[in-house]
Amino acid sequence: MASFCEGKQSWPELVGMDAKIAVATIEKENPLVNAIIAKPYDFITFDFRCDQVWVRVDCEGIVRVVPTVGYD
Repeated sequence: MASFCEGKQSWPELVGMDAKIAVATIEKENPLVNAIIAKPYDFITFDFRCDQVWVRVDCEGIVRVVPTVGYD
């Protein structure tokens, strides 16, 4: 995670929560980012972006990886 990105950059408290709630929380706490749900086997890009958060979920839509600004 780069220090030049603004606002909150990591949401470990969202692991285990519903994806839609996680997306709303992320975008409320850092309005500079776009949170995107990534289901298992979805293609995601690995370019670093300060305006993007991948919300990686399981087959039931539960967050399984800590959402962070940038790569993941």
